Amino acid sequence: MSDFDAPARQIFTPSGLNRLVRDLLEDALPMGVWIEGELSNVARPASGHVYFTLKDANAQVRCAMFRTAASRLRFRPVDGMHVLMRAKVGLYEARGEFQLVADHMEPAGEGALQREFEQLKARLGAEGLFAPERKRALPAFPRRIGVITSPSGAAIRDVLSVLGRRFGLAEVDVLPVPVQGREAPPAIAAMLRRASASGRYDVLLVTRGGGSLEDLWAFNDESVARAIHASAVPVVSAVGHEVDFTIADFVADLRAATPSAAAELLVPDAADVTRQLERLRQRMATLVTRRLQAAAQRADHWQARLNAQRPQARLARDAQRLESLRRRLFVLVSQSNHLRRARLERLQTRLAAQHPRLRLTPSRTRLAELRQRMSIAISRRIERDRLRLAEQGRTLHAVSPLATLERGYAIVFDERDAVVRRAADVAIGERVRVMLAEGQMRLLREE
Repeated sequence: MSDFDAPARQIFTPSGLNRLVRDLLEDALPMGVWIEGELSNVARPASGHVYFTLKDANAQVRCAMFRTAASRLRFRPVDGMHVLMRAKVGLYEARGEFQLVADHMEPAGEGALQREFEQLKARLGAEGLFAPERKRALPAFPRRIGVITSPSGAAIRDVLSVLGRRFGLAEVDVLPVPVQGREAPPAIAAMLRRASASGRYDVLLVTRGGGSLEDLWAFNDESVARAIHASAVPVVSAVGHEVDFTIADFVADLRAATPSAAAELLVPDAADVTRQLERLRQRMATLVTRRLQAAAQRADHWQARLNAQRPQARLARDAQRLESLRRRLFVLVSQSNHLRRARLERLQTRLAAQHPRLRLTPSRTRLAELRQRMSIAISRRIERDRLRLAEQGRTLHAVSPLATLERGYAIVFDERDAVVRRAADVAIGERVRVMLAEGQMRLLREE
C-alpha cells in the first residue's frame, strides 16, 4: 500500500487550507501584536479603507485598516512614513495572503513621547503642581500683558488681533522665544522667570500654534512647568489646538483651547465695558439726583422747623391751641349737661311707671280673670269626674256577681263562708248557704 492510500491522510481544498491557517494564526495571537515599520504602497480608495505594506530592511507584510479605524487617524499615512501599529494577524483566504488588520496607528516615536508625557504628568500632579486650589484668578482689567511666544508665528498675530479688537487700552509686550526644538524649553523657562521677576506684567500668556506631539514637546518640559508654577503673576497657557494638551496647560492658572481663545479670556470686550460704564453712569446720575432731592427736602424741613420756632409763631400757635381747648371745653360741658338732663328724664319716666296706683289696677283685673278661670276650671273638673265615676260604676256593675245573680244564678258558701265550686267540696250532712238575687237560704247536703 502506498502512502497516498493510507487511511489517516486528510485532503484539503485551497479554501479549507487557508481557513485552517487563518484560524491557527488567530488562535496563536488572539490579542494582536504591536509592530513598527515603514509604510509603502499606501492606497486609500473611495470606500474609506486604507491598504498598505509595512516593511523593514529584510521583510514586508501586506496590511489593511478598515474605514472605522482609519477615521480615527490623526495624520495622513504616506509612503516612507515610519509608524507604530497595533494589528491582528490573519490570512486573506481568497488569495491565501498573510496580512495584518490594523486598528490603531501612530507615527513611530510618538508612543514613547506619550509615555514620557504621562510619567511627567503623574509625577508633577503628585507634587501638587496641578492642584485647583493654587489656581489664581485673572485680573479683570490687565494693564500690561506679556506674551511669551515666537514673534513670527501665526499665534502672535491672532493674539494681537483679538486683543486690539477687544480692549485696546491694554499694553502688550511680545517676549520672543523659540517654541520648537531643543533650545525652546530653556528659553521659555528663562523668559518666564525674567517676566515674573520684573514686576511689569499683570498676567503672562504662553502660546504657540498647533502641531504634532514632537512640535509641542517644548511645553511638556519639566523646567517650563516649574517656571510656570513659580511665576508671581497668573499664567495662561494656549498651546496647539483644542484637542492638544500639554503639561503647561495643567500647571497654568488657566488653559485656553487656542491662542485666540486665550486673548478672549485675558481682556474684557471694550463694547461690554462701554455698556457697563454707561449703565454705571446712569445709575450714578440717578443716585446723585435722588441725593439732591433728599437734601432739598431735608433743607425745606429744617427751614420749616426753624420758622416754627420763632416767638411770634409760637405765641400764635399757643393762642390757637388755647382757643381750640376753650371750644372743646364748652362743647364737653354742653354735652355733659345734655346727657345728664336726658338721663334724669329717663329716670323720672321709669319712676312714674313704677307707681303703686298704676300697678294695682292691672293686678285687680288679672285677679278677677284668674278667679273666673279657676271657677270654670273647677266646674269642668267636677263634671268630668262625675262622668268618669258613672262610667266606672256601670263597668263595675257589669262584672259584679249581683248582676249574675239577677240572671237566675246563685252562689253557694260552705260553713267557712268559702265559695263552693264542686259538690265534692261539701261533706254529707254539712250545711251550706245559698245566696240568691233576692235573699239567702240554708240547706243541708244529703246523700
